[in-house]
Amino acid sequence: MTDPVLVAYATRYGSTREVAEAVANTLLKLGAAVEVRQAKDAAVHDGYGGVVLATPFYIGSMLKDATHFLERNRAALEQLPVALLTCGPVSSADDMTAARRQLDDALAKLEWLHPVAAEMFVGKYDPSHLHMADKLIAKVPASPLHGVPARDDRDWTAIQAWAETLPPLMGVS
Repeated sequence: MTDPVLVAYATRYGSTREVAEAVANTLLKLGAAVEVRQAKDAAVHDGYGGVVLATPFYIGSMLKDATHFLERNRAALEQLPVALLTCGPVSSADDMTAARRQLDDALAKLEWLHPVAAEMFVGKYDPSHLHMADKLIAKVPASPLHGVPARDDRDWTAIQAWAETLPPLMGVS
């Protein structure tokens, strides 16, 4: 039996939690032991064989719960295989090259972090569930979310395919 993989997630509205749970379920089906935790409450300890961190990007940056998780657990994460899953664009029609560049820029700032896999996926957007500050941002005509209707373009097949690549990369195959 291999050590469990920690699937830690940061989420603002629940969409990234759903993606993290889908990744965890895929890993379980492939025979990996998995623990799913919110990044804000998760601690990496010696019993883990690897870590998957799932986080949305807002205005070009990872959610603070994710960056705090990385900072808080840096010493342990430097010793483990880490995979990074991010959700960014709200539409499959969005420029994924620009979104991927945001992920690459974030990783460049974390020189110590060398993920075995890192991917940006399309997320989910529902303006009716936004908190006040996000509603105000979406109302600004210059905002990329101005006038965008609710949508869920998450590609569950692509997310599962990505998760299926992880066990050998994390040494849990």
